[in-house]
Amino acid sequence: MAANGAPAGLTQGSGTKGGIGESTLRPDGVLKVTGEFAYASDMWHEDMLWGQILRSTVAHAEIVSVDTGEALATPGVYAVMTYDDLPTDVRHYGLEIRDTPVLAHGKVRHHGEPVAIVAADHPETARRAAAKIKVEYRELPLVTDEASATAPGAVLVHEHRTDHHSGHVPHPNIVHRQPIVRGDAAAAAARADVIVTGDYHFGMQDQAFLGPESGLAVPGEDGGVDLYIATQWLHSDLRQIAPVLGLPEDKVRMTLSGVGGAFGGREDLSMQIHACLLALRTGKPVKMVYNRFESFFGHVHRHPARLHYEHGATRDGRLTHVRCRIVLDGGAYASASPAVVGNAASLSVGPYVCEDVDIEALALYSNNPPCGAMRGFGAVQACFAYEAQMDKVAAGLGLDPVEFRRINAMEQGTLMPTGQPVDSPAPVAELLRRVKAMPMPPERQWESSEGADVRQLPGGLSNTTHGEGVVRGVGYAVGIKNVGFSEGFDDYSTARVRLEAVGGRPVVTVHTAMAEVGQGGVTVHAQIARTELGVTQVTIRPADTRVGSAGSTSASRQTYVTGGAIKHACELVRERVLELGRRRFGSYHPAWATAGLLLEGGKVVTDGGEVLADLVDVLEDEAVEVEEEWRHRPTQPFDPRTGQGDGHVQYSFAAHRAVVEVDTELGLVKVIELACAQDVGKALNPLSVVGQIQGGTVQGLGIAVMEEIVVDPVTAKVQNPSFTDYLLPTILDTPALPVDVLELADDHAPYGLRGVGEAPTLSSTPAVLAAIRDATGLALDRTPVRPEHLTGTAGSDRHPQDPPGGARNVTPSAPPGAPAKSRSARGT
Repeated sequence: MAANGAPAGLTQGSGTKGGIGESTLRPDGVLKVTGEFAYASDMWHEDMLWGQILRSTVAHAEIVSVDTGEALATPGVYAVMTYDDLPTDVRHYGLEIRDTPVLAHGKVRHHGEPVAIVAADHPETARRAAAKIKVEYRELPLVTDEASATAPGAVLVHEHRTDHHSGHVPHPNIVHRQPIVRGDAAAAAARADVIVTGDYHFGMQDQAFLGPESGLAVPGEDGGVDLYIATQWLHSDLRQIAPVLGLPEDKVRMTLSGVGGAFGGREDLSMQIHACLLALRTGKPVKMVYNRFESFFGHVHRHPARLHYEHGATRDGRLTHVRCRIVLDGGAYASASPAVVGNAASLSVGPYVCEDVDIEALALYSNNPPCGAMRGFGAVQACFAYEAQMDKVAAGLGLDPVEFRRINAMEQGTLMPTGQPVDSPAPVAELLRRVKAMPMPPERQWESSEGADVRQLPGGLSNTTHGEGVVRGVGYAVGIKNVGFSEGFDDYSTARVRLEAVGGRPVVTVHTAMAEVGQGGVTVHAQIARTELGVTQVTIRPADTRVGSAGSTSASRQTYVTGGAIKHACELVRERVLELGRRRFGSYHPAWATAGLLLEGGKVVTDGGEVLADLVDVLEDEAVEVEEEWRHRPTQPFDPRTGQGDGHVQYSFAAHRAVVEVDTELGLVKVIELACAQDVGKALNPLSVVGQIQGGTVQGLGIAVMEEIVVDPVTAKVQNPSFTDYLLPTILDTPALPVDVLELADDHAPYGLRGVGEAPTLSSTPAVLAAIRDATGLALDRTPVRPEHLTGTAGSDRHPQDPPGGARNVTPSAPPGAPAKSRSARGT
């Protein structure tokens, strides 16, 4: 840390307008709010065709036959492709485990799996042709939960696993398992004065981005293909696409198109390979755009989870031990499940000091929808459970829940359950103090001289109450999230920075492959370049694969890693520019020989502010360009038996206070306020930081009280694939969201920053649940909370994934080897 309090490594002054620390506006902001921004679904090419996918109508079945004749005979259809038409022997893909077929072969493993693709001259023609494809299925027994996945003689979702996790799991239907053992939890339990157990269920959440999956593939004259796509990681897509097409990577040229949100749902491939296959088969550009129904089947979701916890504590409020078992349902394909398991296990105790832990986390293969990355990535499910436990233990000890958390709060130097020391500020107690100290919203806000304002009441404009039966509750929660890729992954980014004089002015061009998905990276990248090179005019080039990988826009990593790469490249550019200046002007002023020169306001200046030269004069006709990779500190894989290891590069922390009002007669909830305190290390763009915190908070609110993909436990079919039936918070559901930003620099990170976007998604959910429990006195153990859970009308025999008010109609699955049902079906 420098003497003035700036993080060490802040190598350049901030005298140039629009640098780091300022709330500069987004360059795409006006275009987006006026509807002029070009998203991937807006792309157009002359003479283009439209692609369509035929998806399975059943969740687990043998494919007996596929008849494409009627579809091929449809006027306007240019191509129909199935698994047998794929051009190479590489016919599977995956982020880590290549277990996902490009098109289903032999069997389908989940409802909505792609079976065939069609290209036609009109989207309606393509849709109708796909519906004409006849697929005969012979249905197979389903794997839908842990019991059916691991029972003796259980049906195997993937019969012949050879991936590197397969040798470390107790059953082939377990994708990955991570135990963490530290200390002696059994001995510690004997010292506990209070022991509390709990079983929790976390629902399947959808990323629900507003821009559906879309892309445009254009065949090239060289036999390659140009793909314009909305994604989160261009080079990961490229690594999976090129082998399937049988092309070298330099012949699959990818450019990022306008992305309408992501939240993890675009880390996996959707239609990328399908669009390229059809374009190469037909020799014409092919555009594919999912409708909302297809989008629910076209990307992974947040893992639903079953969690069992045991916490012990002494009378003075100190945790003695934590035992837990976390079972995540990964669905039909692996996606990011192994990494989600690692996060869930390593962060399962929360931001607390606990020396003795016994943890097991695992992810299942099942015939449910595939699940993978979503904002919070395994830590969200764990936080919901461990924060409910903390409230229970506090109640058992007669302690205030915030005080109990403060007593056990970790700080810098605390050892994680994995044995890794937290080597940067961990202001957990301070965040709790700050969020508790925020002013409370006034009571009975709905009251006025003119009567009740129903908009401020549970039920809103449905006018269900005028305040009778409405009870207020307050709840607190705090969470811990890792930042960046972990467990030994080579996490790096590449930046190309160019400084030149254009039209008599210095101009910086920054080129990376970072996917701008709405997080504001393009804004921050320009701010970094202005700060480091002292140039106001910065151009951000479109992201593509003509520059090295920037990694994924996920794990709260882009400002850290790609920002770090841009900072590093700018530093090298600055040194070259200063060396150029020394050669040209060094004889004119002795200060050129000093080391403390800066670039500010388009000029070379001394650290005392004396101007030595204009950048334009230093550069003349010469451009200075640098392309560099940058990596954060290395991490380690967790030990497969003990879970010990320095698995994460950085941790982030957020605390929430929720204030709710509940109509206890109808089970309706109005969240009045969700206040957050979060340490961000250094706010490079304070306005964007607050926006990220508020956005993550609202996403956590959604899973607390309304969001859930409902899967029929008998058929494994999705029951609500639409925004009519999958409920999302609107602006009318969004409460006041006060934010208190704490800036305690992490000296290991560029500018001392800390990843921001995910931590608020963790603690907002359990804070809302805690507030509802406070209002109702009910022991709520699942998300989302529905009205029937508050009114006692759900029924004790109701399955947690049944639709609201629905009865569970369970029929036993056929045992292995039993006669299977057979039927023919036209796809949807």
